[in-house]
Amino acid sequence: MDALDGMKVTFTPKEFTRLLELVHLGLRVVEGPQGGESPHVERYSELEQKLYEMATPLGCADLVDVGFDGQLAPSEKVLTDERLEKISGDYDNDIFWQELVTRMADRDLAADQARQSVLGAGGPSIDAEARLRKLEEGYWDEFEKNDLANVILLRGGRG
Repeated sequence: MDALDGMKVTFTPKEFTRLLELVHLGLRVVEGPQGGESPHVERYSELEQKLYEMATPLGCADLVDVGFDGQLAPSEKVLTDERLEKISGDYDNDIFWQELVTRMADRDLAADQARQSVLGAGGPSIDAEARLRKLEEGYWDEFEKNDLANVILLRGGRG
């Protein structure tokens, strides 16, 4: 079966190059830190191979190589592209900070709620959403000013 049979779509080499860049970036997200061992990779591997097979007929042979396992894979040109590395790095950085802020604020809200529960219903109840937003804003302000300089990890204990 010819790689171009079936649905007809027209790409310029520039457009197909960008599509292969998106495939590469998307698969980095799917793979995550587990790489090719991620259970989610299999869902996309057939489509990935199909697109890589189309690279040569569409003028993008320099973007695909045969991997060690005999499967087509992004070429060194794609893997070392500074624009793609920057996009990936920015994404990883954004995810790190978002997760850190969210998890710390969730932890602090849970501690506030537990403290209020122990103290009884004598005070006003916590507006959880408003309190969570305030906690997150506080962490964002702190990290924007000081990065991780003021973060202290207490091993084996709670602060």
